[in-house]
Amino acid sequence: MVACEGVNMLKEALEGQVTLVCNTTAGSVQVQVEPVGRWFEAFLKRRDRNVSASFQELEEEEELSEEEADEELQLEEYPLLKTLDPKDWKNQDHYAVLGLVHMRYKATQKQIKAAHKAMVLKHHPDKRKAAGEQIVKGDNDYFTCITKAIEILSDPVKRRAFDSVDPTFDNTVPSKAEGKEKFFDVFAPVFERNARWSTKKHVAAFGSMDSSFEEVDNFYSFWYSFDSWREFSYLDEEEKEKAECRDERRWIEKQNRASRAQRKKEEMNRIRTLVDTAYSCDPRIKKFKEEEKARKESEKKAKAEAKKKEQEEKERARQAEMEAARLAREKEEEEAKQAAQQAKKEKEAQKKAIKKERQKLRTTCKNCNYFVDSEVESVRMMEDVEKLCDRLELMSLQTLNELLASGSKQESRAAIETQVQEVNAQLQREREAEVKTQQAARSSENTNAGSGGSKGWNEEDLQLLIKAVNLFPAGTNARWEVIANYMNLHSGSGIKRTAKDVINKAKTLQKLDPHQKEEVNKKAFEKFKKEHSAVPPTVDNAMPSERFEGSASDTTSAPWTTEEQKLLEQALKTYPVNTPERWDKIAATVPGRTKKDCMKRYKELVEMIKAKKAAQEQVAAKSKK
Repeated sequence: MVACEGVNMLKEALEGQVTLVCNTTAGSVQVQVEPVGRWFEAFLKRRDRNVSASFQELEEEEELSEEEADEELQLEEYPLLKTLDPKDWKNQDHYAVLGLVHMRYKATQKQIKAAHKAMVLKHHPDKRKAAGEQIVKGDNDYFTCITKAIEILSDPVKRRAFDSVDPTFDNTVPSKAEGKEKFFDVFAPVFERNARWSTKKHVAAFGSMDSSFEEVDNFYSFWYSFDSWREFSYLDEEEKEKAECRDERRWIEKQNRASRAQRKKEEMNRIRTLVDTAYSCDPRIKKFKEEEKARKESEKKAKAEAKKKEQEEKERARQAEMEAARLAREKEEEEAKQAAQQAKKEKEAQKKAIKKERQKLRTTCKNCNYFVDSEVESVRMMEDVEKLCDRLELMSLQTLNELLASGSKQESRAAIETQVQEVNAQLQREREAEVKTQQAARSSENTNAGSGGSKGWNEEDLQLLIKAVNLFPAGTNARWEVIANYMNLHSGSGIKRTAKDVINKAKTLQKLDPHQKEEVNKKAFEKFKKEHSAVPPTVDNAMPSERFEGSASDTTSAPWTTEEQKLLEQALKTYPVNTPERWDKIAATVPGRTKKDCMKRYKELVEMIKAKKAAQEQVAAKSKK
């Protein structure tokens, strides 16, 4: 054994070996190194495989595996290859042409190139010609199909387009009857094969009967928001490269986009139908619903019991409160009864006292002959005494009786006359106040009736009101607000009307007698006629009285009936604007109406609709604010 400084123990040197003695080794230093590029890829592979190998070894291993895969690649000869029509390349199976029908979309680019190489070595026209086979000249030889297949499958974009319409893919959706019998056996393969269209790499697992609610919910959430990369450009009927000009190319692109969008929509409907059918047949959903229902029932039962206990406690508390309230109420009623009895006694006593004082006043005046000498004055004095008995209160009567008992005849008479004057003055003030109140009420009524509860109305505003009432008949949404807004937009007076002002004025016009109403309408019509003498009569400048009464006719034509209106509307739909001699044909469909009548009625309807829209938009904008 040889001891070495810095080393605890060395193995025994064998014969022929040399042992060296060295100094103390330096301490190790740890340096953190991050691999990048291809070395990082090699690092990931080593980590995943849990092995220690160099990048070169892994690369050689990968090349060896690819070579082995190429050697193991077996092509399946397509029996119908020689019968294919090169012009019908869109309908051929390119994977089958290259002998990859068993691998299809799972085939790698290297496998596709290897398959193409093998097919070229076997079916190239030069090879076949050397073997004595008769070759078809031009692009009509089936070898063109092999060339087209490698052209499409070697291009990732074109290959994806072809894979999207893979003729071997099964697009069928199981029915509910099939799914209810064997749900997992029927739907699991369908979702598995449709998962190839997902843009997301990680597809939610279908699961089993023992799957949890979260797993099932994640599965259906994934498929209800399924994002498919499947597109249908391969089925385009036209190729834009064949277009002769830019406009034709644009038209072809537009047609192709529309057809792709329609097929994409049908594909998403198919996926949605598949998910809906699976969801309705899934026994796990039924189980979860039953469990949820049982849980809710138990919670409901527990809540009902808790509520029942709470109700019982509340009932007991309510009974106690009711008992306390009853006792308090009885006590209050007793106190109120005693107070009422006391008040009644006091009132009776006051009545007796007033009655006694009144009788004392009458007796005193009667015994003194009412303090007068003549019979006429005696009668007047008797009336005054009765007036005092009716108007004076207890204290005033007692004071007056004391004055009469202690004073002389002249003093007593003066006291009675003074008291009578005061009572008369009070009565006079009461009558004047009542008259003023009645006059003010009548003045207010007259003002409201004359002005409609708003500012003054001139003839132009009256005419505008009559027009608006007919433009916006009963049933219009927010009718009076729309009418008020219409008047504010078209009135030249500058006065802003509210819905309440318009309603009051309309009611006032309806209450006028026929002669006054006709006079107002005639004045408005004459003014309008002067200002619009050059405008042909329409519904907007028709006789105001006719418009206010609800007539839509002018002075020269009969009103349009409901049946004629329907016929006109149907004719307008039947004969559009570009129809030759349109108005002649429209007039022919409306019996009794000329071409001019139909055109005039159309203009009236257009103007009415425009006015209604403008007013209603203003009201809607105000309501939003």
